Amino acid sequence: MKPLAATFVLVALVQLSQTSPVWNHKGWWRSLKKGDNKCGICNLELCSVPTNCHAGTVLDPCGCCPECGNVEGQMCDLDKHSHFYGHCGDNLECRLDADDIKSGEIPEPQCVCKFHETVCGPEGKTYENISLTCLHCFLSQQTLQQEREGPCEASPVISLPPRDTQNFTGNDIIFGCEVSAYPMPHIEWKKKGSKMFLPGDDAHISIQARGGPRKYSVTGWLQIQGIKKSDEGVYICQTKNKYGFAYSSARLKFEFPSKLSASIYRVLSSK
Repeated sequence: MKPLAATFVLVALVQLSQTSPVWNHKGWWRSLKKGDNKCGICNLELCSVPTNCHAGTVLDPCGCCPECGNVEGQMCDLDKHSHFYGHCGDNLECRLDADDIKSGEIPEPQCVCKFHETVCGPEGKTYENISLTCLHCFLSQQTLQQEREGPCEASPVISLPPRDTQNFTGNDIIFGCEVSAYPMPHIEWKKKGSKMFLPGDDAHISIQARGGPRKYSVTGWLQIQGIKKSDEGVYICQTKNKYGFAYSSARLKFEFPSKLSASIYRVLSSK
């Protein structure tokens, strides 16, 4: 490269770094500055105040003046004493991508958020794992207009309904029902045609429920041990909280493993 062309490129980089706060804190650019490893005495009065720092500020390589911290997803220096890519801003930390390590690719350290929030956005949609530091970016870009912190309060939605099943006499079956809602809903089971909630006084029927597997969800199970012909029918999972009600159903069909078993069952049932 001719001396005149090299000078032109260097001047262009200087102008670009002065107009863009993102480029200004790149470590490779610092290496072009004179006196990069000669900090001298820190004089805060000579420091310029950086602007448009979405992730807050960090100290420069000399530990003196503030500069924009790297934002989420930006490459960073794992070593706190290194200043090549720069350091992560508020509530961010520099990590290697675990997926790259598993795939055998060369991992690149990036800024990731230490903490996450659940936010109720527009039209009652819940956004999970919104990073604290990036929430401001979402708001400024108008991709997410925050209504309030925490999930949206809404009526239950059955995200995984029970499924129809067929089985033989004497076997066990389980119906599952996953519900998502906030506040957490209550799950109940009924058999179609009956006003009583299960299990009632039937010893071979039991129900269970627990939170999960997803955030703000609850899963319920209905188990029937040693099913009989009389257990055949439609079973209903119904759920409710103070905002609403939802239900879903599944059919249990009783069948015989063979014609011989069916004949034996009819004979025993007639006695």
